[in-house]
Amino acid sequence: MEKKVAPHTLTPLTIEDLHEKLNAISTQLNQSAILVDVRTPEEFADGHIPGSQNFPVDRIGEQVHHLSRFSDIYIYCKSGGRVGVACQILKEAGIFGLHPVLQGGFPNWAARGFPIEFN
Repeated sequence: MEKKVAPHTLTPLTIEDLHEKLNAISTQLNQSAILVDVRTPEEFADGHIPGSQNFPVDRIGEQVHHLSRFSDIYIYCKSGGRVGVACQILKEAGIFGLHPVLQGGFPNWAARGFPIEFN
């Protein structure tokens, strides 16, 4: 049975956790859940997790209204630093249901052979 957490609680994930979660919620992605890449547009274009949307950390505050409609927000970057900043900004704006990948960002995803999209 899956553990229930308060909606305002951060639920940190590993890359492996994210991969499993995305497989489980694939039909909900971009409906009740969203996958957010907070790297730069250049990094995003060089490869990203399929289904993710690029909201660079320095502009994440502009996406509060859009993100507020999702009950689960999965956030990743290259190594976890920008994810922490993004989560702080979103929490301060009243956004909950945050699931940050704080360690082992996109390079670890790619190194494990998980699917990648390019723009």
